[in-house]
Order: sequence, then structure tokens, then C-alpha cells
Amino acid sequence: MSDNKNLEDIEVEEKAEAVDNTEETEVTEETAEAVENSEAEESDEADKDPKDAKIDELNDKYVRLMAEFENFRKRSEKEKLQMFETGAKSVIEKVLPVVDNFERALEMAEKQNEEEGKEPDPFMDGMEKVYKQLTTGFEEIGVKPIEAVGNEFNPDFHNAVMQEESDEYDSGIICKELLKGYTYRETVVRHSMVSVAQ
Repeated sequence: MSDNKNLEDIEVEEKAEAVDNTEETEVTEETAEAVENSEAEESDEADKDPKDAKIDELNDKYVRLMAEFENFRKRSEKEKLQMFETGAKSVIEKVLPVVDNFERALEMAEKQNEEEGKEPDPFMDGMEKVYKQLTTGFEEIGVKPIEAVGNEFNPDFHNAVMQEESDEYDSGIICKELLKGYTYRETVVRHSMVSVAQ
């Protein structure tokens, strides 16, 4: 009985060893195959024709050069647009005092005509037409006046130079515009000079 048990134990041990040996064989075969594949790839690269290597290198340089050129083109377009915007804003800033003087002259003429009860002067009518032409041209190129009176004070668009008590407006609301502000394509050319209600 004990001999039979020993024989069974020996057979089990032999089977277990056989299984272990087959697993080791499979693992070593996989490793050997991976090594062979990597060696084959390396030999392919080594066997590669020098002309093909040169073509690949030149293609890579060409692609990089085209990408750099495209970046340069976009950058120069952006810089050109910025220069144009800066130049346009500079011209607008120089023309704005002329617009201010037109507005003052027309306002004074209107007050004087009301006080004296005179008919509108043909000269002032001509000035008003020139003023309208100027403001229409401004609108066409994207210059717009900043809304001030009755709006809440916003330091991005308004420059508060004084505060005053007001029965008409709440605190923080602009009650008087002393100098009109303008924007050019959503950027401020000149801030509105305003008085804010206390």
C-alpha cells in the first residue's frame, strides 16, 4: 500500500515537472522570437538604401520648412493687422478734436438762434452737413461713440473727473458727459470724460 502511494506521489511530481518545463520552454521561445524580431528590424534599418535614408531626411526637412513658413506667414499677417490698427487709431485720435469742435460750434449756434429767435443760418446748415458726413464716415470704419449719460460708470470706458449730487440718477450712474469718448473696433480710442452721481 505504501509502495502504491509512493508511486502515485512520484507520478504527480513528474507530471508537475513536465508542466513546468513546457511553460519555461514557451516563455523562452517567446523571448527568442522577440529578440529575433528586433534584430531583424535593426538589420532592415542597417540594410536600408542610403538613397532612401537621404529621401526620408529631405522629406522631413521639407515638412518642417513648410510648417515654419506657414507660422511665419500667419505671424506677419497678424503683425501687419496690428500695425494697421495702431495707425488707424492714431489718425482717429488726431481727428477727434475736430469732431469735438464741430459739436461745440453747432451747439453754440443752436443756443444763439434760440435766444435771439433767428432762422437757422445757411452757413451753420453747411457745417452741420459736414459734421454728419464726418460722423457717418467714422461709423463706416468702425468708430462709435461711447454711451455715457444714464449708464453705470465703467472704468474701461469712462474717466470720472468729478462727482455731483443728482436727484435724477442713482449713485454710481453717469449724470453728465464732459467729453465724448469713442471706440474703434471694440477697443477704446478715447475714454469718455464724465461726472458721476454721488
